[in-house]
Amino acid sequence: MNQEVGVSTEVSTAQPAAAASNAAHGASEGHAEVQQTVVSREGSIGRILLEMGKITPEDAEQIMRVQREKDMRFGEAAQHLGLVTEADIQEVLAHQFDYPYLHPGHSKYPVELVAAFHPFSVHVETLRAVRSQLMLRWFANGSRALVVASVNSGEGASFLAANLAIVFSQLGEHTLLVDANLRTPRQHKLFALDGRQGLSDILAGRAGLDAIARAEGFVDLSILPAGTLPPNPQELLARTSFADLNEQLCKHYDVVLYDVSDFSTSADALAIASRVGGVLLAARKDKTAIADISTVNEQVQRSNAEIVGSVLLEF
Repeated sequence: MNQEVGVSTEVSTAQPAAAASNAAHGASEGHAEVQQTVVSREGSIGRILLEMGKITPEDAEQIMRVQREKDMRFGEAAQHLGLVTEADIQEVLAHQFDYPYLHPGHSKYPVELVAAFHPFSVHVETLRAVRSQLMLRWFANGSRALVVASVNSGEGASFLAANLAIVFSQLGEHTLLVDANLRTPRQHKLFALDGRQGLSDILAGRAGLDAIARAEGFVDLSILPAGTLPPNPQELLARTSFADLNEQLCKHYDVVLYDVSDFSTSADALAIASRVGGVLLAARKDKTAIADISTVNEQVQRSNAEIVGSVLLEF
């Protein structure tokens, strides 16, 4: 997979092909709670492997013998004996450095949340590269909020918004992901929040900020789902109450990401962009037309906002 991170107004990268393929086959059907292994981050790798049930006390003794004989680290010796895998060692390091992640097959979340399930993959490194550029070129200037959108439906904006929210939270940023797609929302499904009130209910005066939910199993990540699908989404989003809400959210969170309807479907995205100021554009390889991107760029500029960057997704 080629990775290309540009400068100026472009952030070009490719969506992990494997993750996209998995996503195309549907979300995980498991409904078990997120697996959370409680271990001491102060302990040695050997102790943590024991507490996590990865090795037995007998295994530990064998590993220590090989460790002394071959002058290896404990983890290296354990891998040499075939008792643990590289993934096991990475999991231990994640706990030691307060960097928890989810385990495939033991979570209620779908595999589309690749940043949560495979945080050490090269694909997620790509997401981190996008995060780094956004931190330098947008959030470092005092901005707190950003719209994540696409030209057309099915071009990966919701996927990108969800995974970017995760990697921002992994950085220690107090992160809020807002599903502002009041027509075909997806974030409530990705984060298992069906049936909750959300953004539309707040804008209509039917709910308060208690509609925001902490994402279970994640650190510093909260979700504001779309809520009840309204008959007048554009009017709701154009109200001054949305601007007031955005200002309030930006006071409470370091990073606020808005997942919105695609530009070709409605003017909703433009209404939000005019309040937020910046847009990260998701483009799909071999599908999104360059001419359409140029048109969207002109529309965003006329709305007194700017395209902060674009991310090329391949799936």
